[in-house]
Amino acid sequence: MEKIVITDVGVAPAENVIKSFNKSATKEKIVGVSRNPFNLFSSKAETKNHIPYEYAFGDNYKNSLLDLLKKEKPGLLVFMNDREILEASKYRDEITATGTKLFMPEHEVIEACTDKYKSYKIWEAQGIKVPKTMIVNNRDDLKKAFHVLGNQEGKIWLRSTIGAGGKGALPTNDYEFAANWIDIYKGWGSFTASELLQSEKTVTWLSIWYEGELVVAQTRRRKSWGFGNRTLSGVTGITGVGETYSDETVDRVALDTILAIDAKPHGVYGVDMTYDKNEFPNPTEINMRFFTTCYFFTEAGLNMPEIYKDIILYNKFPTLESKINPLQDGLLWIRDMDREPILTTENEVMKRIQEKNIYTV
Repeated sequence: MEKIVITDVGVAPAENVIKSFNKSATKEKIVGVSRNPFNLFSSKAETKNHIPYEYAFGDNYKNSLLDLLKKEKPGLLVFMNDREILEASKYRDEITATGTKLFMPEHEVIEACTDKYKSYKIWEAQGIKVPKTMIVNNRDDLKKAFHVLGNQEGKIWLRSTIGAGGKGALPTNDYEFAANWIDIYKGWGSFTASELLQSEKTVTWLSIWYEGELVVAQTRRRKSWGFGNRTLSGVTGITGVGETYSDETVDRVALDTILAIDAKPHGVYGVDMTYDKNEFPNPTEINMRFFTTCYFFTEAGLNMPEIYKDIILYNKFPTLESKINPLQDGLLWIRDMDREPILTTENEVMKRIQEKNIYTV
């Protein structure tokens, strides 16, 4: 039986990939890795390995991971944390020398995608429509950002150049508040300021590529952020309600966005887009891993983690009627903390409300 090592287990993204692996036709032994002992304890991985927090991502982490690979001899290593992807990519040759396969882009592509300002500069140079953005190195840059990028209300959008889950995201028209915000994050030089896109609509285009060829892509739009009322930006990186969706403009922008940054895509590319005031999707980042709600697609009939591991482990490619958006539009994935997600449709939700005589007042 083949083995798969997966990192950052015990939290939703990795656990939903594990659940997807376990629903596949071919079974593998799942070996989990985490730096958090509590997450490790709660994981559904068959065997679990702790690499302590104090190891961070230095030589101790590297040596511990390589020792684990030599011991377990997995066929595939899957990273589920952006920082791990970036750091481990630097010694990918040592990883593959253990006999373990990787399925991810070249290191230069990962560097560009994990740094939001680097990816922005590439897209801007390629003529892709993106919100005007500048790096904020100091308070003078911040003042300039308000002057150059502020909307009619004087608001700009701040965020950390590296990190997920809306790290450091803040819409504001208050210079002093913005400066204090960056101070708190120790973020001078690692924060950007951008034009504030006027729409709250966001969409993600999740895709798998193999040596420059698109294998499959599926779009999901976000109908709500989970716990959005707990943040100043309203952005958490946690989807409350997601919906399968298809749109040719989104497809075109996603393809252009990926190919601008990687001429020969290989691995997972999740393009996040936010709509502007003209209802046009602007790319904001590319993630090189499966997003949290990938299990939504699995339950709906498109098991992308299965496709991913079957390509590398068994040279097996899917047979699909359509490579782009094979799932029907309008499927909902409703989720919240401490309960199982629900796969349904908006029509079904409204029908149930009417049947139970529940009225909005």
